[in-house]
Amino acid sequence: MDATADEGKADDGNVLRWHLLDRKRAELAIAQAFGLLQGKNIKCFLIKGWVSAQFYPYDRPRSFGDIDIAVAPEDFEKAVRLIDEEDAHRLGIDLHRSVRHLDSLSFDDLYRRSKVVLIEGVEVRVPCSEDHLRIVAVHWLTDGGEFQERLWDIHYAVANRPGDFDWDKCLNAVDKTRRSWVVISIGLAHKYLGLKIEGLPIAGEARDVPEWITKCVESAWNSDVRLRPLHVIWRDPSMLLKQIGKRIPPNPIQASIDMNAPFDDSSRLYYQIGSVFKRILPSVNRIIPTLFRRGGRA
Repeated sequence: MDATADEGKADDGNVLRWHLLDRKRAELAIAQAFGLLQGKNIKCFLIKGWVSAQFYPYDRPRSFGDIDIAVAPEDFEKAVRLIDEEDAHRLGIDLHRSVRHLDSLSFDDLYRRSKVVLIEGVEVRVPCSEDHLRIVAVHWLTDGGEFQERLWDIHYAVANRPGDFDWDKCLNAVDKTRRSWVVISIGLAHKYLGLKIEGLPIAGEARDVPEWITKCVESAWNSDVRLRPLHVIWRDPSMLLKQIGKRIPPNPIQASIDMNAPFDDSSRLYYQIGSVFKRILPSVNRIIPTLFRRGGRA
């Protein structure tokens, strides 16, 4: 056999082994985090990274960083204090008050519909497959479709959905606007990643992606500037200018999500203007603490 081919297989094998080891590390951390939180009767469930990874093929593992945990709103402050007291930040925990804007169902409804999986001997709740698809779709769209590789989360959530997946439970649990977000994200996975949608009850709708959306994602994917949080790069003038330039005018997909707007053929200008005003104060609030923290270290 060709030596180059041998080397390629060896490289692939090494990458796969690395992912498996990293996944094991993450699962040990997840088990420890949930053991800690549930031991104090804090209601919570796991979202995004690890959950998305379960839908990926074995030979195409998905990497993930933080452990994203949705916490019952009434338990959130208690959970934050517990993580601080136990010095559990080293586990890479990212606590969320419910699922924030990622879904419109209440925490209690999502928790009731969730299922239990066993991770390193610890019972961990994760969203049902129908709710997971909605959550990852909105999460991807929140960044304006910037990260093409994460569109695979939606692809595999549909392609490898369980046999009893209930489309009515997935799409009709939310309003028409959010339903359109999920359907269009599936349409984009079909258009750009080859997701097979024949036979799906939303196949016709998914093929009808507004032109402004395809232009938006293609522009983002062709850009040399990747979206980064302003509070992370504000000390680098060159990068800051590039990031501000990337945000003007606002990404129309991101603006639509910000303003809870449907994905139709109407103008995005109103939503883009509204998004600017909606994001200014949170951005300033994130930058100011960073400024003082870094100033104190100097």
